[in-house]
Amino acid sequence: MGTIIKRPDIKGDIVHVANDRYGNILVIDDRKHRILSFDSVFEQSKILRRAPHVPVHEYSRAMLLPIAFARPDHITVLGLGAGVVAHGIHRLLPDSQVHVVELRQKVFETARDWFSFPQHERLHVTVADAWHTLETLPGASTAMIVTDLYSADRMSPLQAQRRFIKACARALQPDGWLVLNYHRMPEPDGNLLRELKRQFPCLLTFKSKTNNWVIYGCNRAFDPWQIPDSVLKALEEQLPVGWPALMKKIRVL
Repeated sequence: MGTIIKRPDIKGDIVHVANDRYGNILVIDDRKHRILSFDSVFEQSKILRRAPHVPVHEYSRAMLLPIAFARPDHITVLGLGAGVVAHGIHRLLPDSQVHVVELRQKVFETARDWFSFPQHERLHVTVADAWHTLETLPGASTAMIVTDLYSADRMSPLQAQRRFIKACARALQPDGWLVLNYHRMPEPDGNLLRELKRQFPCLLTFKSKTNNWVIYGCNRAFDPWQIPDSVLKALEEQLPVGWPALMKKIRVL
């Protein structure tokens, strides 16, 4: 039986369809954007067609903010999607190694073939299970972990588990950063937030226009409002996503 695609709720034309045992992978074009969707209802990733290195969704832009705080030499990205976050990191940190872990081979192929995901020796993609990869990472082996694990209609439950937070903390270098994209804020008295506070004395948050919550964790005291304007201006020249406006939305957790 062939793949059956219902009329998309996302405005635009379906220009590519792939499928695997996890479901459909759709590429949808409108006049300005190219969109990745797994179900034709929710946008997984979105880029400007004339500037494919620029993420459109505010939460994707917010996930890049720790690059204003540190210049990590090695970044681990869990969950590729269309590759917008990894592409942005690769562009912003020309001397750093970026390792991306993506569960689905066809998602990687779609990012490469339809979203201008760069092929470069500094940008390595492993098609594998994120948890298995995280478990096998050596201790203190990466300076930043960026995690964005989602299926067609929900966040992966793995991201909300204490063992996941512990494994990220173990794999990070002592001054490393963890960046998490959550579909909602963890319960204030829940085990997840308690584990985050246990592992990361410094916790910052960002609430996006789509009600995604990006949480940033670090093991050292840090004041994000001391970042010089010159740093944000330089980053804006590299990747125009509105760095000063994004910074204004950061809060201490």
